[in-house]
Amino acid sequence: MLFHLLAPLQPYWEPFRLIYYISFRAVGAAVTALLMAFLVGPIILARLRSMALHQVVREGTPDSHKAKGTTPTMGGLIILAATIIPTLLWAKLNNRYVLLALVVMAWMGGIGFLDDYLKLRQKRLGVKNEGLVERYKLAGQVVIGVALGLYLWLDPISTLPGASTTLPFFKYVLIVPLSIGFAWTYVPFVTFILTGASNAVNFTDGLDGLAAGLCAIAAVTFAIYAYAMGRIDVSGYLQLFYLRGAGELTIFCAAMFGALIGFLWFNAFPAQVFMGDTGSLALGGAIGAVAILLKSEFLLAIVGAVFVAEVISVILQRAVFKYRKKKFGLEFAQKHRVFLRAPLHHHFEMKGWPETQVVVRFWIIGILCAFLALGTLKLR
Repeated sequence: MLFHLLAPLQPYWEPFRLIYYISFRAVGAAVTALLMAFLVGPIILARLRSMALHQVVREGTPDSHKAKGTTPTMGGLIILAATIIPTLLWAKLNNRYVLLALVVMAWMGGIGFLDDYLKLRQKRLGVKNEGLVERYKLAGQVVIGVALGLYLWLDPISTLPGASTTLPFFKYVLIVPLSIGFAWTYVPFVTFILTGASNAVNFTDGLDGLAAGLCAIAAVTFAIYAYAMGRIDVSGYLQLFYLRGAGELTIFCAAMFGALIGFLWFNAFPAQVFMGDTGSLALGGAIGAVAILLKSEFLLAIVGAVFVAEVISVILQRAVFKYRKKKFGLEFAQKHRVFLRAPLHHHFEMKGWPETQVVVRFWIIGILCAFLALGTLKLR
């Protein structure tokens, strides 16, 4: 919005030329998002407390988490407000990269909000807290994944083929399923990435500040990537594909980073509020959408390696448990689990690590993964 308002005024006052710089607007978006989180956070938190919208503690979590049942949830509303509004304020509103990322984030946040609302309503009614039925939640994620995949395939937003992706560590290597007769695989691929990313963040959101911190690291990493791929000079120097207009995603990622840092003010241990599925699904969808739009889906596995490990721990735990239960019986399966508790962060809690130690160490691993991902910019 500010770009469209101030750009025409640049001939009349020279300082307005700053609005043309993505770096300036990205910093503005990050600062605005941070301040907005500080502004709306107490308001939303007070409202959640007055409505007694308390966290529903998941089954299978360590006993130390029982006390968290009185902590408000749905704090993802803070993240959504502090990301979407600054992005609309500082980004070009006619940029399809930004608009698609915002739509995906809002859609996923809506699914998460509905899930949180139903869980809390069921808790009040004294029935089993299942929230939104899993198949309906998955259906909602699949719908937006298919829609995004079809849109990018049928109406490419860059000079590159819509149905394509790149590989980290390789310069100018473009995988185009259209050219090898497998165009139909692109839409399921996009759907898998989007659904997987949103659920991965959801699984990781189990400790105070864990998911928010890791998502902030991922956001700033993709902000750097978006800036590099959106500039013809920088992308040429780094031997990346140039994506005209993709630089505006830097503003979206910067706003998300600022919103998450602001949210951590309330979510750091001991948490005053949890993001809930409202925040975790929205963040996972947003990060997944940015990776897809930048044609860096495989890079997402490096940036979000901790998220990947969390998902794998859950899948492995369940698969092995079911196999051993069927083969050797329930008692044997319960005694011989792969992890003491899944997702992975609970395993380390059960090993005696304090919650804050698990969170900080996972953040450190996330930072190392971000450095590795940024290293692929030059190691090609």
